[in-house]
Amino acid sequence: MEVKAEARYMRISPQKARLVVNLIRGHKASDAIVTLRSVNKRIAPAVEKVLHSAIANAVNMNEDVDVDDLIVSEAYVNEGPRQRRVRPAPMGRAYRYQRRTSHIVVKVAEKTAAVSAERA
Repeated sequence: MEVKAEARYMRISPQKARLVVNLIRGHKASDAIVTLRSVNKRIAPAVEKVLHSAIANAVNMNEDVDVDDLIVSEAYVNEGPRQRRVRPAPMGRAYRYQRRTSHIVVKVAEKTAAVSAERA
């Protein structure tokens, strides 16, 4: 059983968010939470919140799931829509810049199910 949670339209560039998400992929859920609490990045609490949501979704789908056996089977960041903005420039000109957004997806699975899926 694989359960996912996602946070959409997060106001951080995907490149920066991937630095944090890459740290937790493949780890046990409890170890991933500890890692996210110790990482000194602005997006880390948001990723931790998504991970907690995925764990809660797993418990809601199946009451018999053991939370200690959950691993982060997939974790990735997709690019969201960009907000185009204008910055004043000298001599009446304007410079355009983009504010990037991210969609963060975290999937958790039970350890036994994830191992058997990798072998198949």
